[in-house]
Amino acid sequence: MLAAYAARTSHDDPLSALEVGDVPAPPERAGWTTVSVRAATLNHHDLWSLRGVGLPDSRLPMVLGCDAAGVTDDGREVIVHAVVGGPGAPAGQAVAPDEPRSILSERYPGTLAERVAVPTANLVAKPAALTWEHAACLPTAYLTAYRALFRSGHAQPGQRVLVQGAGGGFATAAVVLGAAAGLDVTVTSGHPAKRERALALGATAAVETGAAVPRVDLVLESVGAATWRHSMRSVRPGGTVVVVGATSGDPSALEVTRLFFQEITVAGATMGSRDELAQLAAFVERAGIEPPLDSSYALAEARNAFARLAGGAVFGKVVVRP
Repeated sequence: MLAAYAARTSHDDPLSALEVGDVPAPPERAGWTTVSVRAATLNHHDLWSLRGVGLPDSRLPMVLGCDAAGVTDDGREVIVHAVVGGPGAPAGQAVAPDEPRSILSERYPGTLAERVAVPTANLVAKPAALTWEHAACLPTAYLTAYRALFRSGHAQPGQRVLVQGAGGGFATAAVVLGAAAGLDVTVTSGHPAKRERALALGATAAVETGAAVPRVDLVLESVGAATWRHSMRSVRPGGTVVVVGATSGDPSALEVTRLFFQEITVAGATMGSRDELAQLAAFVERAGIEPPLDSSYALAEARNAFARLAGGAVFGKVVVRP
């Protein structure tokens, strides 16, 4: 079958490690189900994998991709939950009880293929109202945003939320979900066009990176070193900062004095549970949310899709269609 995979790793030139070609189809395995992929979407995780982060040479070649929606062999339309193993694994997941948490494309082949095998317990019914492309947006960026907002961040309608770094998949998801839930969302970006797009998606305000904003109840932080100081000065005393990533690196100073003196809560969020993915899918359907799509490519053109993501001008999800 056709797939996009990491044939090697390269920290300095990740696209040079990407191959698109034939790989063996998934074998039959008890407790796992093979899904014919109708749509998949890219994440920065895929680029990090090509750089060798979290993907040692011993696991190469590895089919990339965390997100997918498709059809099982018995005709069910499903969304794939990508988390395998770990303490938050779905009940009945067919892996060893002590297997550490990973996501598809780390220990097991990913979704950028014509077919992908996943634990049967990981499948979520695709709402009929969602297109394949919109359903495939949900399992990583949107699931992480959902958990960061509503479980880790305990966001309530009417509260003020600051989202750092408009345009990325996570930030876009946070704006879309937050606006649909009645949150007052402010986003930051150094790009005027990305600020305008965020406003069109429902953000209440969009400001230059680092610009002063009224104190917020919750900050969603995915940038790290470049925005951490701004995040800590934007959250109100007693507020919360939820960290989901650090694309610009770890902050050199955590501002511990401010953290304890103003009783700020700092929490981490990564992906979400299978049940949260089902809740998210229902929320997206009932709210009539259509996740913004940046561009769409056939699987055979996956190299162009990766180049688009790596170029940094993306707004919304990049879709790959087997």
